[in-house]
Amino acid sequence: MYARGQEFDRIQAVIADAGTDQPLTAREILTLLDEHGELDENHENHAGTLESAHEVATVLGRQAQYGGVTVIRSSPYQYQIGGNL
Repeated sequence: MYARGQEFDRIQAVIADAGTDQPLTAREILTLLDEHGELDENHENHAGTLESAHEVATVLGRQAQYGGVTVIRSSPYQYQIGGNL
């Protein structure tokens, strides 16, 4: 469970660093993570490593249950993070 919290913290930090206040899809967030060097290029399975848009969506969907993320149920789903709600 703690690893998922760390993953959300990384996502939140990268989005804040990118300075975007727009809702993003999981794929767009994965691209931002890659651009900021937050993905494991060797695809080694380390705890706390996001490797797909599905994993990003899972982390954000779970976090939405506790607050800090708003899920916009469009096609594709979009996610509004943190203070940018």
